[in-house]
Amino acid sequence: MALVTVTLAMAPGPGFPAGSPEHRYVLRLALDPEGRLDAAAWVADPAPWPAQRVSPGAPLRAGDVQHDPDVGWSLRFFGAAEDGADAPSVLMLPQDGAVRPGSYVTLVEPNDTPRDYRVVGVEI
Repeated sequence: MALVTVTLAMAPGPGFPAGSPEHRYVLRLALDPEGRLDAAAWVADPAPWPAQRVSPGAPLRAGDVQHDPDVGWSLRFFGAAEDGADAPSVLMLPQDGAVRPGSYVTLVEPNDTPRDYRVVGVEI
């Protein structure tokens, strides 16, 4: 199984009418032949799939990609909470199933605020 690097940039939305390429997530994950996140590969891989959250003026946040068959995909970040504990997971919802440049992913923050991100890169 080959992991690819997927870069997501904030799409236009409330507070960011033009989007924000400076607000992004960089993920390492496996995609199936149709370009969907591969749950079987996640289960079979003993190593965590890394995730990074990049925001202007904030430290880089490291975390990982999680999968739960009942909930779906999420991103977990370490020491991101104000008290230094792991932050609650960010729910990741690919909008059309496939993760490819130009497609969109909705990330739902722990406060239930959804934010759309555009896939701006998929690299081997």
